[in-house]
Amino acid sequence: GGEERGRARGPSVLFVHPDFGVGGAERLVLDAALALQSRGCRVQVWTAHYDPGHCFSESRELQVHCAGDWLPRSLGWGGRGAALCSYVRMVYLALYILLLSGEEMDVIVCDQVSACIPVFRLARHRKKILFYCHFPDLLLTQRNSFLKRLYRAPIDWVEEYTTGMADCIVVNSSFTANVFKNTFKSLTHINPDVLYPSLNVSSFDNVVPSDLDNLIPKGKKFVFLSINRYERKKNLTLALEALLELRGRLDLQDWEKIHLIMAGGYDERVLENVEYYKELKNTVNQFDLSHHVTFLKSFSDTQKISLLHNCTCVLYTPSNEHFGIVPVEAMYMQCPVIAVNSGGPLESIVDNVTGFLCEPDPTQFSKAMEKFIRDPSLKATMGSAGRVRVKEKFSLEAFTDQLYQYISKLTE
Repeated sequence: GGEERGRARGPSVLFVHPDFGVGGAERLVLDAALALQSRGCRVQVWTAHYDPGHCFSESRELQVHCAGDWLPRSLGWGGRGAALCSYVRMVYLALYILLLSGEEMDVIVCDQVSACIPVFRLARHRKKILFYCHFPDLLLTQRNSFLKRLYRAPIDWVEEYTTGMADCIVVNSSFTANVFKNTFKSLTHINPDVLYPSLNVSSFDNVVPSDLDNLIPKGKKFVFLSINRYERKKNLTLALEALLELRGRLDLQDWEKIHLIMAGGYDERVLENVEYYKELKNTVNQFDLSHHVTFLKSFSDTQKISLLHNCTCVLYTPSNEHFGIVPVEAMYMQCPVIAVNSGGPLESIVDNVTGFLCEPDPTQFSKAMEKFIRDPSLKATMGSAGRVRVKEKFSLEAFTDQLYQYISKLTE
């Protein structure tokens, strides 16, 4: 009867995520939710912050619920205590789901903040929990002062302890898996599985790219593109310094054909975005590069695809990036990538085949950039190798199969 019909519909899965915006973590949660929905799971996403105007367009295909946005994001000036506030918001969200939402679910998938796991453990009927670890949060902050160390100690302990309470732990790269093992010393018995983020290629295939006439001056033949949020850890200055070095390597005629587009997620609520953007603009003026650099703040998926379609090569500047979806998107759009030789890009990019892996050094980057100018056919050969690579290693099918397997195992 009804019981069997319910079973046939597949397990119900509830995703819990702190802030459902437009970063790589959000893209992954969205792809995971849509993937399970396509396999017949009943899926919903719960978050503390959701703005339909500042999110991926496909998130409208999901049930997204919001609770706890009235709680503060940080304690006063300069964004302090953000980690603590994030914990409080997520614990509130978890309590809300259990006590007030009336929702039933078989599996809870949470990521970024593990502090909500013990709350779900309190449920009368024990829920299965999958924790997707993009990166141990405790490594993402500097501890320069004694006070900061004091403040972080319990938070770090809670992170390690609560992460260990998940039924299944999955990470986004082998790089992150190693960091996980070296960071959470009490969890040595856990071997996290690697589930690479996938690329939602249908969203790329369905877009007809437009040209960049309105973005860059006429006569530019070589367009380099940096895509990264306006955050200091993304090291965007490296792209500007590499461009400056490149100028010294080219004659005037070639230099006039060069342009760099700095595109990145930008949120007025985030102080660092605002400050860093100003700093980068100042650097451009200082280097006298303003005729060769265009800044783009927050762009649509369609614009991103047009950018990738029209550019010579992507400059990917962060070091120790945990995974980094941008190189994968670029390779799929047959656009080579110059990236720093650490972290996730070591697993996504094949050096000298789909792009170049360099030291985080302007000279190295500019040498790699110069190769595309000296040999204009390089883009096409590296570009097609990149697309093959993405189809082999980062397809949505592989991602969906693997994820669905985790869910099935948990609900056996």
